[in-house]
Amino acid sequence: MIRDALAVSTGVGPRPLAGGRLPRPVIEIIEREDGLINGAPAAPYLDPPSAWPDHDHRALSRVRGRVLDIGVGAGRIALELQRRGVAVTGLDVSAGAIEVCRRRGVHDLVLATVDEHAAAAGPTYDTFLLLGNNLGLIGGADRALGFLAALAALARPGAQLIAHGTDPYNTTDPVHVAYHRLNRSRGRLGGQLRLRVRYRELATEWFDYLVCSVDELRELVAGTPWRIADIDNADAPYYLATLELAATG
Repeated sequence: MIRDALAVSTGVGPRPLAGGRLPRPVIEIIEREDGLINGAPAAPYLDPPSAWPDHDHRALSRVRGRVLDIGVGAGRIALELQRRGVAVTGLDVSAGAIEVCRRRGVHDLVLATVDEHAAAAGPTYDTFLLLGNNLGLIGGADRALGFLAALAALARPGAQLIAHGTDPYNTTDPVHVAYHRLNRSRGRLGGQLRLRVRYRELATEWFDYLVCSVDELRELVAGTPWRIADIDNADAPYYLATLELAATG
């Protein structure tokens, strides 16, 4: 999908055609376990900084030291950090995303999960980024401890994690409210989504993606090596959570 989005954007390489002539818009299909299906343009994965939401700019203003961009996608954040002279590594589980990042000029890339990268005992980082709503990669309450522990294993003293999240409960849509109720009846957080992503003939496996409130995030972080240092909710229901690695010793 990201390869096709790049081809449509640049006019270089094979791309899907509508009616055999014109480039077809590249649409990411997001399917929820309860049957809800949404579509979103893939083009924003390639957006330049001029098209970013304000919270992305505020996030980058807080970056310090060596950065791990988790869920690098098409590399929009990593490329801007490189332009600013910041040492940044892009991490993703998609080989296609890594390929697109490399073609766009991202220098340092890792094809792995957070756990795999931590187990490799490679470089350590001062700032971790989970932008583009990638706080969801925490997955859920049963995964949060392991995910945050893996980041701590990759962290330098005083490291920070800057994550973009969304409060899922700022809605009266009956479809979403019913799903939150279903999740709670199963012992899950209301906004713990069970999703798969589709594009043309391809589909991912089903996976958990967490959309949580700030209060829920506080509960998830308790008992981990991290503490919440700041919540920026100027763009509510979106928020930026800055976590800091707790001092030891």
